[in-house]
Amino acid sequence: MSTAAAQVGPDPALADFLLAHKLAEPGETAHWTPLAGGVSSDLWRVDLPGRSLCVKRALARLRVAADWQAPVSRNAYEWAWMRFAARHEPDSVPEPLAHDAEAGLFAMAFLPPEQYPVWKAQLFAGQVEAATAGAVGQLLGTLHAASAGDVTLAEEFATDDNFHALRIEPYLLATAAAHSDLGDILQGLAARTAGTHLALVHGDVSPKNILVGPSGPVLLDAECAWYGDPAFDLAFCVNHLLLKSLVVPGHRADLLDSARVLAEEYVGCVAWEPVPVLEARAASLLPALLLARVDGKSPVEYLTDDPHRQFVRTVASSLLRAPALTMADVLDAWATALKSQTEPGSGTPD
Repeated sequence: MSTAAAQVGPDPALADFLLAHKLAEPGETAHWTPLAGGVSSDLWRVDLPGRSLCVKRALARLRVAADWQAPVSRNAYEWAWMRFAARHEPDSVPEPLAHDAEAGLFAMAFLPPEQYPVWKAQLFAGQVEAATAGAVGQLLGTLHAASAGDVTLAEEFATDDNFHALRIEPYLLATAAAHSDLGDILQGLAARTAGTHLALVHGDVSPKNILVGPSGPVLLDAECAWYGDPAFDLAFCVNHLLLKSLVVPGHRADLLDSARVLAEEYVGCVAWEPVPVLEARAASLLPALLLARVDGKSPVEYLTDDPHRQFVRTVASSLLRAPALTMADVLDAWATALKSQTEPGSGTPD
């Protein structure tokens, strides 16, 4: 959890929240510092005498160029997901401290960045370790396995409207609108994903939302939590490793290896359905998510070169028209295209 440089005064309601839940005492001095990153919520580090914590409040309109509205009720589902994860893998989330559903905010433990670096920052710094990716895949598979077939969780996280607003529409349907030639395929993937309800999905398993802690990965930002298709989480995370392989010089092989290990460790946890069935869904969804991070409502900020964006469009479009059956097949296709891209005379920069 990294901090921004500025310090601002919070909404008085946030200070009242701390007092109401006995996270702060009357008269104590609290220093509020906005935390960097994120488009969907306000997040503060709160320093109190001898201790620190985080407070998070959901935004009704996300901070992106496109008009992207989402219900603030997602804050309550994020809180519930954190409590679920804490029950099964206590080290996998910051300790949940208090929640105010009506106000759309909660408090959790603050994890110091010197002990819990952000995985995205490590990757961009060239610190690419397959063991970290494997631990992420195993954690994700373990949490999915713990939730699969749980009728109570399915009822608690019947958040189809939230997931549509946060993932199906801005990623798959918006991309379908931008690519009329692929519209039927993308709309079909959207319908299939929305109609699959097998396990508790995090919905935003991205390196920016993963801390590399001393006891393993720590997952943040579960605002999209939904009882749905676990293949979405697998494809969503592998997607980020593939995109970064375009822009982290000298570490493409390591990033591709990390993607393979993550998928392999995840698949080793799958017992709720036949592995080939889940893999086929993840493998067909992955190119849609690749394309979405170029032409959907939330493009990744680091693909700034037109050749890189066009590379994604070309490879993703090919895989959408001729879907792969396994994650390994997708990774092989991506690696082959990367090799062709960097051959002498290709005209495309590294």
